[in-house]
Amino acid sequence: MKIGPYQLKNNLIVAPMAGVTDRPFRQLCKKMGAGMAVSEMVSSNSLLWGSEKTLRRANHEGEVNPISVQIAGADPRMMAEAAKYNVDNGAQIIDINMGCPAKKVCNVMAGSALLKDEPLVAQILKAVVAAVDVPVTLKIRTGWDKQNRNAVTVARMAEDIGVQALAMHGRTRACLYTGDAEYDTIAAVKQAVSIPIIANGDITTPEKARFVLEKTGADAIMIGRAAQGRPWIFREISHYLQTGTHLPPPEVTEIHRVLLEHVADLYQFYGEHTGVRIARKHISWYTKGLVGSANFRHHMNQLQSVEEQLAAVGGFFNQLSQHSDRLVYLPESQSVEALAA
Repeated sequence: MKIGPYQLKNNLIVAPMAGVTDRPFRQLCKKMGAGMAVSEMVSSNSLLWGSEKTLRRANHEGEVNPISVQIAGADPRMMAEAAKYNVDNGAQIIDINMGCPAKKVCNVMAGSALLKDEPLVAQILKAVVAAVDVPVTLKIRTGWDKQNRNAVTVARMAEDIGVQALAMHGRTRACLYTGDAEYDTIAAVKQAVSIPIIANGDITTPEKARFVLEKTGADAIMIGRAAQGRPWIFREISHYLQTGTHLPPPEVTEIHRVLLEHVADLYQFYGEHTGVRIARKHISWYTKGLVGSANFRHHMNQLQSVEEQLAAVGGFFNQLSQHSDRLVYLPESQSVEALAA
C-alpha cells in the first residue's frame, strides 16, 4: 500500500475518530501493527488554530511516519489554508473529511453533508490539492442517503482532481452506524477508479478483515471502533492475513502493561487534570466484557487523581490474573461478562 511517496508497512489503517485518535492512541496503534493512523479532524476555521485543543491535534512529536492529518470544513479557501497550516506543522498527508455523520458537523455543511453538493466537493478538492505539495486523501460515505448514493461519481471526481487515495465507510450519512456496511458499493468504487481504495465499516475480526478485502477488492482496510481498548487487533489481523492462523489472545499481564503505558502517555500529553478524564473512556474500553468490569468502570468514573486511577487499575488486573493468564472478550451482543480459563 502506497500513498504518494509513502510506502506503508502494511494495509491496515487506523480510522480518524474525534476525541480518540490523538497522538498517544495513534502511536500505540502503530506500535501494535497499524501501517498508518489518521488524526482526529482539525477544523478549517483559523480562529481555532491557536486553541489548546487544536494545538494538541497538530502535535506530532515523535510520531512514526507517515503523519496523516484530517481537516474538516465547507469553505474551499479555508480548507486550503488549513491544509497549508497542518503541512507547516508536520503533516505529510492531508486527509479531507467528507464522511463524518455527526449532526454538529453536517449542520454546517461539512463532513458527509458535502456529498449533497458535488460542485462544492470539486471546489474543495481542487483548492486543497493545489495548496499543498503533499498527498491529499479523501474520506467519504456511500452517499447522503440510500436514495442518493453518489460514491462512484465522487470517487471519479476525486481521482481526476488529483486525490491520491480514497477511504470509504460503507454506509450513507443517513444510516449513521446502523445496518450492515455496503461492501458492494465499495467494490463498485474500486472498479471505477485506479487510486488506492481503503474499505471501512464493521471490520471487527481477522476473518472479517479478510472477507472485506476479498469482497471489495480494496487495497487496504480502515479500523475505528474495533480498535478502542483493543489496539492489538492490528497485529492479530496482520498475522491472520499472512498465515491464516490466529495469534493467541493477549495475556492479562500484557493488557495491563499496554493500558498503563497508554494512560501514562495520556497524562503526559494532556496534563494530569485532563489526562485522568480522557483516560477514563480508554480504561473502560480496555476492560469492557471482562468479569467485574461494570462495577469497576462505574467506580473508575468517580476517581479524580492519577494515583487513584492507577491504584484501581492495578487492583482490577491483579484480581483478573488470579483467575487466568489470558482473557477472552465476549461479543457485544452478549451481556454476560466472562473470564475464560
